[in-house]
Amino acid sequence: MEVATGKSILKGIAIGRMHVFKSEGDAVQKESELSQPEEWKRFQTAVEKAQAQLRDLYDKALEEVGEEQAAIFDVHQQLLEDEDYTDAVKNIIATQGATAEYATQTTGANFAKTFASMEDEYFRARSADIEDISRRVVNILTGREDSIESDEPFILVADDLTPSQTVSLDKSKLLGFVTRYGSSNSHTAILARTMNIPALIGVDINDSWDGQMGIIDGYNACVYADPTDELLKAMEEKHANDVEQTALLQKLKNKPNQTLDGKEIKVYANIGNVADVGLVLQNDAQGIGLFRSEFIYLEAPDFPTEDEQFEVYKQVAETMGGKQVIIRTLDLGADKQAPYFKLTKEENPALGLRAIRISLTRPDLFKTQLRAILRASAFGMVSLMFPMIISVDEVRRAKAILEECKQELKDEGQSFSAVQVGIMIETPASVMIADELAQEVDFFSMGTNDLTQYTLAIDRQNAELDDFYDPHHPAILRMIKHVVDAAHRHGIWAGICGELGADLDLTETFLRMGVDELSVSPGAVLPLRHEIRNLDLQQEIKSDLAKEFEDLF
Repeated sequence: MEVATGKSILKGIAIGRMHVFKSEGDAVQKESELSQPEEWKRFQTAVEKAQAQLRDLYDKALEEVGEEQAAIFDVHQQLLEDEDYTDAVKNIIATQGATAEYATQTTGANFAKTFASMEDEYFRARSADIEDISRRVVNILTGREDSIESDEPFILVADDLTPSQTVSLDKSKLLGFVTRYGSSNSHTAILARTMNIPALIGVDINDSWDGQMGIIDGYNACVYADPTDELLKAMEEKHANDVEQTALLQKLKNKPNQTLDGKEIKVYANIGNVADVGLVLQNDAQGIGLFRSEFIYLEAPDFPTEDEQFEVYKQVAETMGGKQVIIRTLDLGADKQAPYFKLTKEENPALGLRAIRISLTRPDLFKTQLRAILRASAFGMVSLMFPMIISVDEVRRAKAILEECKQELKDEGQSFSAVQVGIMIETPASVMIADELAQEVDFFSMGTNDLTQYTLAIDRQNAELDDFYDPHHPAILRMIKHVVDAAHRHGIWAGICGELGADLDLTETFLRMGVDELSVSPGAVLPLRHEIRNLDLQQEIKSDLAKEFEDLF
């Protein structure tokens, strides 16, 4: 038996044969026996086939993992049409007498290196996308296969996986992932969370595992190759218990989110698009605590119109049937870039022009979105919140523009309902002036991902800093308590919509702090509800984290 450790993306047990995936070799023929126009035509034909494949992948991803994750294949199609990319391929064919596959592979490698060296996080992320589209075109030109197939359920072991490879997988047979590389925000990790299957990253994998029985132990962040009969039996029992627990969770639907001693808390879900609403209803969330509206912009080739946005918001509001839908206004910038915005390149985009700063500096753009949200409020219980707030002045300016939109709609005879207005608390500045901000809005929603990043001065997308990134840091928990207390002093509610909301180790701590709402990914709703319904806040504190911060309560 061999044991290897890594970082767990999702707790759980997976048992099955391991399939070690290796991409085919990279060697391609350089010298061409065809004319330059013939090689260029080969490239153009391959690109057309690649575009068709990407459209199919988009449709498959849309059905299986939602529009937010499917959007990557729109980006890939745009990259294949990029003139700089295609001109570079054409130049290599012309000047070096090279084959289309060599020119494509070389261009992909050159562009990937260039993008990887950029300071802008968005462009660094495009490095992997350039490699992915180049590999796709090369495979078409050479007739290679880069798919992952198996006749039986399997555990996938790989160095890493591209977006195309992850979406192409037969999800009905995939038991879990083990990869050598990747981060908590990699495509593989996102897919694992979406599918709710165990996954480990950062594992020193071994090619000899191919075909062996394997076990992923997501609880202890390790993988067992060729386990002993005794261990296999124990893990099978643990897996059976997990299956039983999952079935029990389904029985929690339609039951109140209430502790044993009667403390209630709202459990909402986070979404990125209309396609996610089905998961919200399936998991019985009480509402939508975070609708990331920026994905409407990221998935569009140009600025979405008021009517286009209205139709999206209206559909979500109608489908939720009177349950609260909180729409976060545009949160672009930093790692989320839409090319048509033509934002100036910044040395440190995470601290630059983003979120509410873009909206306030482009009021016409802001009004288009606010008008769409207001119009949708006539079809359900719609609320809105402003992201990345650091001052009272920003809130007042945003509210003033909102009032202008209301007056315009009244003058036009357009219907809309009253909407609650909240703000995201995700900077230390907003925490420190929470009392002043609470007098301006109806609720707070804490974005703990950015709050942790800005408080600890750690880039949360940098895999090399994973060991330093500590969302349980005392400073973060004290900030959350400070914000909750400020909200309650001024008669408004405070919730959490960041990753910490689904951290069951902190559920008791949050309830004892007085947090009013937790908004999590749809798949985390029922486990969170189970944890809440088994707590008794009148009894002795259970969790170690809650004990550590007992003085905060």
